[in-house]
Amino acid sequence: MPYLTSAVLPPGTLAQHPQPTLPTGDGLLLRPWTAEDAPAVYEAFQDPVMHQWHIRAADSEDEVRGWIDEWQQEWRREQKAQWAVVDADTDRLMGRVALRCILLDEGTAEVAYWTVAAARGQGVATRGTNALGRWALDEIGFHRLELMHALRNVASCRVAARSGFALEGTKRSAVLHADGWHDMHLHARVRGD
Repeated sequence: MPYLTSAVLPPGTLAQHPQPTLPTGDGLLLRPWTAEDAPAVYEAFQDPVMHQWHIRAADSEDEVRGWIDEWQQEWRREQKAQWAVVDADTDRLMGRVALRCILLDEGTAEVAYWTVAAARGQGVATRGTNALGRWALDEIGFHRLELMHALRNVASCRVAARSGFALEGTKRSAVLHADGWHDMHLHARVRGD
């Protein structure tokens, strides 16, 4: 049965090229993950704030190396695209930004982010999300990026708003965390916003 519309982005849009390094223009870089990042990611996931808003924990640096290998493979499979957000001068890990739930044919993906404890309050998530949004929407040609966060995560809501993601509504009891079901704010940014 033929489709009545063409794919927004053809297969290979991401995987035909190496994952790029994206400058934020203000001192940060979004770069592909490497195995050498495992100790810093493991340390970031020991932070109780990470446990509050994320559903994953890290038990060892070896486990994190497995995550990084998975993240690299997901780029090649065009399923997810994850970047380390680092200081442009020192390469110190500041956080992570990602595209999840990539649907090339529909031109959509979900944005996710976190920051290490020492980088919070410095605009790292906002700056990284802005750079990722510009690249995904303006350079690659995605049509819509969605962003969800727990309703009680006020800091994440500020990042979404400052990154140009309009609040569209609340998904009730949408994500199960260790402390129970969370209502989630749904934000989105579309090409041309």
